Amino acid sequence: MDSGGFQIESDEAVHYETSDRVSLVSSATAELLPIGSIQEALIPSWQKLTRNVVEPNIFYEHWMLEPAFKHFSTHPELHLFLFWAGAPMKSDLLGLLPVGPSLQFGRLPVPFVQNWKHHNSFLGTPLVRSGFENQFWTALFQAIDAKDWPGFLHIRGLTVGGSLDQVLRSVCARQKRRCDLVHSEARALLRSDLDADSYYAETVRGKKRKELRRQANRLGEMGDLQFARHNDDLDLNSWIDEFLTLERQGWKGQNGSALDCADDTRRFFREALFGAASLGQLERHDLRLDGKPLAMLVNFLSGTGSFSFKTTFDEGYARFSPGVLLQLENLKILERRDIDWMDSCAAEDHNMIDSLWSGRRHIGRFSIELKGLSRTAMFRGVRLGEDLMAHIKGREIVDIMQAQR
Repeated sequence: MDSGGFQIESDEAVHYETSDRVSLVSSATAELLPIGSIQEALIPSWQKLTRNVVEPNIFYEHWMLEPAFKHFSTHPELHLFLFWAGAPMKSDLLGLLPVGPSLQFGRLPVPFVQNWKHHNSFLGTPLVRSGFENQFWTALFQAIDAKDWPGFLHIRGLTVGGSLDQVLRSVCARQKRRCDLVHSEARALLRSDLDADSYYAETVRGKKRKELRRQANRLGEMGDLQFARHNDDLDLNSWIDEFLTLERQGWKGQNGSALDCADDTRRFFREALFGAASLGQLERHDLRLDGKPLAMLVNFLSGTGSFSFKTTFDEGYARFSPGVLLQLENLKILERRDIDWMDSCAAEDHNMIDSLWSGRRHIGRFSIELKGLSRTAMFRGVRLGEDLMAHIKGREIVDIMQAQR
């Protein structure tokens, strides 16, 4: 069943609104499509789905995912799971998730199945049309149960407590299928009913605000200091070149993790920005001194959400905190009526952004049992091992704390 569709039986019919009619879904269709078989004809359905999802995720939108498939290494069995209202390509697309087998689970040589992400992908939430969360998870489990992939299902990068998480647990409970949250971390989230100035005053202590004002004034004394925001693709190529150069000159370039350090990340970044710009989903910020970039920021917009994807700054001006000053300008996203929140895409306990944004978004990894005796045995064996290691590590932490007293 590599590309052929199969019907998903539903307990009840579901009505939903399309652009010009009300449709009835009583028996939807799902397919696992090898990524090498993805055709341009899929893009209109894909775009329509992203405009109606319950939880936005730019990392699985076509302008971001297709360059990732193109430039990053993938498993030969990687597929795109597609959930259709009716016949594939002849009905509305209701859900999408890249998924496939992996041979190693952490440090363990254990085969399993998981949603696909890469090093520059910071969310793994499936694209699911609002109202179809239940049917989506049911169809996905049925499709993977029927595949000859070994092990268990691992969903990483899912928003904990969100609609998709809640329905995932509900479907698993109904099917008597174990679903364990095995890891969770909190990262900065910008969300508030306050305007930018009020939020800043409430979130950042007065002493810090005074210091940032002083740094901005000192920079302004050195020349013409300008903040700019761009929502189009005007001079985008040269802007990207500046970003890549600035990032490579800093610590990321020194440790080899800058986007410009490898052809695949450089090309992926450029194609993703042009793809987003073509759909009006790119927002660029920069801070310049006499035209020279001191800090640059890339945001992506999707529905009522937004994602702060990449930022960089000139480390020669670090004493003036140019990256922080640019983030203060970024707070103005709070004043857009069409945007409700911004995900920092940052690591947990990030020094800079955690000090400016008070909200937190919890992102988790879930391990889910698949049908079959060997799969069940493998799932429970791995989970038992994880629980045992967590217990040992917890005991070691307690022992260390007691020794320090």
